[in-house]
Amino acid sequence: MELVLATVDNPANAAEWAMAEMLNNPEILRKATDEIDSVVGKSRLVEETDIPKLNYIKCCAREAFRLHPSAPFNVPHVSNADTTVAGYFIPKGSRVLISRRGLDPKVWEEPLEFKPERHLNDEWGSGRVELTENELRFISFGTGRRGCIGVGLGSAVTMMLFARLIQGFTWEMPPNVTKIDLSESEDDTLLAKPLHALAKPRLSPALYTQL
Repeated sequence: MELVLATVDNPANAAEWAMAEMLNNPEILRKATDEIDSVVGKSRLVEETDIPKLNYIKCCAREAFRLHPSAPFNVPHVSNADTTVAGYFIPKGSRVLISRRGLDPKVWEEPLEFKPERHLNDEWGSGRVELTENELRFISFGTGRRGCIGVGLGSAVTMMLFARLIQGFTWEMPPNVTKIDLSESEDDTLLAKPLHALAKPRLSPALYTQL
């Protein structure tokens, strides 16, 4: 049940945060749209086989994970041996909470800014971008034996939802709105105010029956 709920909830939240950030940065949204048009075109919808080629779209989703994780902390762990991390001694039996956000200025330049380009060639050096973060500079799906077992499914669902939203519609802010409010809810890590935007179809009408 948790896997099913996470598969629906987390990709939807990630896409909402990414779209909110991109509406505040129209140039980023334009670049993402241009990539889809270049890779996929407008005569068909994005398919799962297109995802490996949509690096900039993946960078946008990855940046949303970095700034707006599904929870502020990872699930608690207990250290099974004395250890030292970054100069801090952690005794055996300590409960360890790891922040999921990637906001450390020692790791990320301008950490509070939404900059998808920072992830291009960032980890792999071969032009491949993934939603996972194996170096734990932020936590998307975790890593190692305690990593999320649904990483493949979660990545695919997130990317399919996100890419089709961008491909299928031209997005604009509502009238009299100049900036999307990115403040978080006091109760969770969702937007304090649900995202409202104007969506205009940009593909052939027949394609929308497949969405």
